[in-house]
Amino acid sequence: MCGPEVVETVHRRIGRRALFGSLGAAALTVASAGAVRAEPIVAEAVPAGRLVDLTHTLSPTFPVWPGNEPFSMRPVAAYERGGFLVNELSYWEHTGTHIDAPAHRFRGGATADIIALEDLIAPLVVVDISARAAADAEAVVTIEDIAQWEREHGRIPDRALVVMHSHWQNRLAERAAPGFSGGEAQMLVHERNIVGIGVDTLSLDRMNDREYPAHTAVLGAGRYGVEALANLESVPPAGATVVVGAPKHAGATGGPCRVFAIVP
Repeated sequence: MCGPEVVETVHRRIGRRALFGSLGAAALTVASAGAVRAEPIVAEAVPAGRLVDLTHTLSPTFPVWPGNEPFSMRPVAAYERGGFLVNELSYWEHTGTHIDAPAHRFRGGATADIIALEDLIAPLVVVDISARAAADAEAVVTIEDIAQWEREHGRIPDRALVVMHSHWQNRLAERAAPGFSGGEAQMLVHERNIVGIGVDTLSLDRMNDREYPAHTAVLGAGRYGVEALANLESVPPAGATVVVGAPKHAGATGGPCRVFAIVP
């Protein structure tokens, strides 16, 4: 049984998200180090708002990182033989709209299956660089982009997911693409306390930047990334909440996930 101070902490941290109007039940486990984890949190009501799917549909034709095997699916059971249809899936973890866990870049980093649930529900910050990216496939999110966003919408909320909208969702097969730079990613981690960053391209970094500074800055700080987001033009730059349905296989360096936004 959790002590009252543990319950109070959980209620305060969940309430800060302002995602659910009322909570049903939460099975709480106190880890040996004293950290509080909630599995699962059951909502009695979804808040009023428009739901926007930020996830690409995964298929064998979906672009993948050069050298990766494409997604594949084949039936292994049929209605005619046994009464049920079952498919076998094959894909590399970082395929489709997916999450990058710290372990993807760093030995000993956290894996996707142990990312805290509360970090997978976050204020959504959309930084639109699509006009600049249309003329420059090597464009990056800059400090000025972030400053402009804050001039218009206020300081980036604590524990937000900051995503780049480059309007690249239909250009994923191209071998050049925008991204975050290391400096901006470090600033967001250390000065804005974000949970992670996301992009509508195949990489947090510019496609041709093989030093991977944004991956290093974000995953190295124990935060996560989300790649190949869709439909960012359908969410506002501020005010929405994002839910990242991360995979939970043991030792996951990442994996395809269902990501959606709740727009008030």
